[in-house]
Amino acid sequence: MARDLSPTVRRRRLAGELRRFREAANLTIDEVGDKLECSASKISRIETGHVGVTPRDVRDMLELYGIEEDRREALVQLAREARQKGWWHAYTEVFTGSFVGLESEAAFLHTHQALLVPGLLQTEDYTRAVIRAIRPDVEDDEIDKRVKGRLARQRLLTDPHPPEYWAVIDEAVLHRVVGGPEVMRAQLHRLAEAAAMPHVTLQVVPFATGAHAGMETPFLILGFPEQADPDVVYVENTTSGVYLEQPSDVRRYTLMFDHLRAAALKPDDTVDLVQRTADRLGRESGKNERSGA
Repeated sequence: MARDLSPTVRRRRLAGELRRFREAANLTIDEVGDKLECSASKISRIETGHVGVTPRDVRDMLELYGIEEDRREALVQLAREARQKGWWHAYTEVFTGSFVGLESEAAFLHTHQALLVPGLLQTEDYTRAVIRAIRPDVEDDEIDKRVKGRLARQRLLTDPHPPEYWAVIDEAVLHRVVGGPEVMRAQLHRLAEAAAMPHVTLQVVPFATGAHAGMETPFLILGFPEQADPDVVYVENTTSGVYLEQPSDVRRYTLMFDHLRAAALKPDDTVDLVQRTADRLGRESGKNERSGA
């Protein structure tokens, strides 16, 4: 049984349908704005899913496009459902844009990280240390909100019907000691535990590979079960992210991910490396304690 559509995915699907019907009616965005007595920018924002749309606006647009009543009412209902709030609205100060809504509905998530453990696989202490390092100006209360928000996101992987999650990380992620040896060791054990889940695949691109396709930026490919919901790529940076939906962009990042998978260690070998790194970290930490370092 599939998960219910999130409001974000409903809005994205509705936006695509409205754009398709407008094009089929041979109307430009400017013409629609003139006929409905609103700005062309409003129509554009609706069609790209950047803003919500009222059921009345949907009905007016579909009447203009000549859509039959049954189909029209189904899409008006979709507009009502798209205005509902998802669980992540409790974290509006933490999550911006539509990322979490799309993530919560994806059938598969393919991600690459060269510097950090992917967010869905982070321990609480690792997350806290990362946020504190990246945002040194943020107060403790704000850090707590961000940590709680990320932990809430992680419930996706223990959902009764979870997405297929495939993460390819650079070996540097394993050796960068975030939060101290004990925090990092616990994080490495968490990676090994997650890799044992039937819907999770973890691979490490070893240092021996040299230059590889994912060195420039982290990214996430979100795939959806319905043809009406095209795949999307999310390219992130420290404070925001960019969504890429053009088929050519999605193909480019899909090819990049395929190259990364091919260059990476096999999943079993990856888990062995993660466990060896955790063991080495434990031995080094023990030596430092005994020496008083």
